[in-house]
Amino acid sequence: QGQLEQFGGGSVQAGRSLTLACSHDSVIGDTGCVAWFRQAPGMEREEVAKIAGDGVATYADAVKGRFTISKVAARGTMFLDMNNLQSEDTAMYYCAADPYCSGGFPFWGQGSQVTISS
Repeated sequence: QGQLEQFGGGSVQAGRSLTLACSHDSVIGDTGCVAWFRQAPGMEREEVAKIAGDGVATYADAVKGRFTISKVAARGTMFLDMNNLQSEDTAMYYCAADPYCSGGFPFWGQGSQVTISS
């Protein structure tokens, strides 16, 4: 697997916002698929948000209306804006990219811890 450079994360109180970012010039472009995943302790990794090859964004029900995934192809960067964060959002977050939308994600970020206190 290849490596994306991941930024952001931290600890905030419930109701606040955080933004995560990932970059890789030759992987995150106009086409291709990108996604954000998260894994809480003792839980399986889950897909939080995804932009498909046609540019359509989809979200897990738990974050719909609060999280926004986006990318700036010219900068090879993707983002996850997280608003109204809740304690159940506490997890390690990972970005992922597949320049060919082949069904898997060969490129991953190193992970960012997000901790929400009530």
